[in-house]
Amino acid sequence: MEQVQAELFTDGGNDAVVRLSGRRFPGVLIQGDTLSILMADVAELIELCAAGDMEEAKYAAGLLHAELGSKLQRYTDALEVHGIPRPF
Repeated sequence: MEQVQAELFTDGGNDAVVRLSGRRFPGVLIQGDTLSILMADVAELIELCAAGDMEEAKYAAGLLHAELGSKLQRYTDALEVHGIPRPF
């Protein structure tokens, strides 16, 4: 394991915005349990599509979109507060 320095742009919550040394732009630190939940949500979406349950798939996709959207908004807000342009 290597110890590195990082800049913290938000509180250290579940989706902290951090920049590792040597990187131009910050990233989002997603905890392992949250990553596992996101993967399970995608797997459920795939299963619903495969089963042809488009109404439930649409609902599941909407939830996933909202979750990722909130993380992206937190990221873009942190960049704006610190005067960093978006990398996209």
